[in-house]
Amino acid sequence: MSTSKVTYTGDLSTEATHLKSGATIITDAPVDNNGLGRSFSPTDLVATALGSCMLTIMGIKARDKDIDIVGATAEITKVMASGPRRIEQIQVVLTMPANGYGDRERKVLAAAAHHCPVSNSLMEGTEAVTIKWLDDE
Repeated sequence: MSTSKVTYTGDLSTEATHLKSGATIITDAPVDNNGLGRSFSPTDLVATALGSCMLTIMGIKARDKDIDIVGATAEITKVMASGPRRIEQIQVVLTMPANGYGDRERKVLAAAAHHCPVSNSLMEGTEAVTIKWLDDE
């Protein structure tokens, strides 16, 4: 079964529909590539998917190990390259709430972040990840 259906709606925009749930995402070409930047660009979605995947896989590990990560965030910066136009780097800053994480929890969560399926699908060297532990601040 297909995962999604994407329809070109004109004016450099698309509407993607998740077939199982019916949820939709609108994309728009970015300003630096002939668009208006009215929504996520397709490459924004790739970069954002990395942060979402990292937090999801961390959440699975956290649930399995009874670790609370509610409130964790991922801030994403996408760096584009030209010749050919592509994502050169995705910088992810994961911020973990002050929950008294010990060394074991930190190692488990960091390993989970670095082994999410999106990360495993990207070209080696594409991602740069920083984890901020609010307990340290």
